[in-house]
Amino acid sequence: MKRVQRGCERIVGMRAFDGVVIAMILATAIGLGADTSHALHARYGPFIEWVYEVALAVFIVEAAIKLTAVAPRFERYFRDGWNLFDFTVLVLALIPDTGEFALIARLARLLRVLRLITVVPQLRIIVATLVRSLPGLGHVMLLLFVIFYVYAVAGVHLFRDHDPVHWDSLGIALLTLFRVMTLEDWTDVMYTAMELHPMSWLFFVSFVLVAAVVMINMVIAVVINNLHEARLEVAYTEGEETLRAIREEAAGARDALERIEARVASLRDRP
Repeated sequence: MKRVQRGCERIVGMRAFDGVVIAMILATAIGLGADTSHALHARYGPFIEWVYEVALAVFIVEAAIKLTAVAPRFERYFRDGWNLFDFTVLVLALIPDTGEFALIARLARLLRVLRLITVVPQLRIIVATLVRSLPGLGHVMLLLFVIFYVYAVAGVHLFRDHDPVHWDSLGIALLTLFRVMTLEDWTDVMYTAMELHPMSWLFFVSFVLVAAVVMINMVIAVVINNLHEARLEVAYTEGEETLRAIREEAAGARDALERIEARVASLRDRP
C-alpha cells in the first residue's frame, strides 16, 4: 500500500499529470462551445459526447489518485478548498443527463471549465486575491455609492427640466452617471446639459475625475496589495506543506530504523 501511495504522490507532482487534466478541461470547453451550434451538434454530436465521457473518466482517475496519495488521511484532500470544489464538480458530473436532472447535468459540464482555475496556480492566486479583496472593495464601493448618490440628486435638480431623458428620476440619474463613469458617449450628456448651463462641464468633469479615475485607482491599489499578500501566503503554505512532508518521511524512516535495530538486537540475543 505504501508503494502505491508513494507512486500516486509522484504522479500528482508530475507536470504531465496536470497537463493531461488541463487538456481534458480544454477539450470539454471546446465541446461545450461546439454544442451550442446546431450544425456542429448535428455533425459531431456523438464525438462531442465521447469527449465528455473521456474527460469524466480522466477526472475520476485524477480524484482517485489524489485520494490514494493522502490515504488514509483523507482530510488532507478535503481540507483544501480547491480539491473540495473539484470533487463537488465531479459528483455533479455523475448526474445522468436525461430526465428531470438533464439541466443540472449540463450545468455541471459547464462547471468543468471552471476547474481550469484550480489546476493553474496563477489563476488560483488571482481568485484568492479577489476573495481577499472583497472586504476592502466593499468600503470602496460604499464610498463610490455615496458619490453616485450625491451627484445623482444634484443632477436631478439641475437638469431634470431640460433633459428628462437622462435626469427625470433618481434611478435614471444613477444609470446616467454609470454611463458617464464608463466614459461611453458621456460628452453627449454633458453637451446637452451645457445648452442650459454653460458651466455644467464642471459637474461632469469633476464626477469623471472622482468616480472614473480616483475610485478605479483605489480599487486597483486594493487588489494589487492583496495580490502581493496572496503570493506571500501561497509561498508560505507551500513551504509548510514541504516541511510537513519532510517531517512525515523522517518519522517513517525513524520508525523503520527502530524496527531494524530491534530486529538486530533480537538476533544478537539469540544463543
